[in-house]
Amino acid sequence: MASTFDTVAGIIAETSDVPLDQITPQSHVMKDLEVDSLSFLDITFEIDQKFGIKLPVEDWMGRVNEGKDSGDEYFVIGNLCAQIDALRTAVAQ
Repeated sequence: MASTFDTVAGIIAETSDVPLDQITPQSHVMKDLEVDSLSFLDITFEIDQKFGIKLPVEDWMGRVNEGKDSGDEYFVIGNLCAQIDALRTAVAQ
């Protein structure tokens, strides 16, 4: 079974045409990989479908837009994977 990172990196590569070898756990989806917000919504839809969860993207974007959060917690891939794993654990319980 692929790791969460491997699965997410594959989704990002397929959805946004970012080469897989450029995606690292430290990559910021928008700043480093230059994925726009519309493409990020496509990515999160694929993540939701693949993992059977619902990422709270609207809440995340609201927090960033209101200046309550830098977004690194959600948009740095390693942190995004941790969020996905936490949601998967919550769904499983």
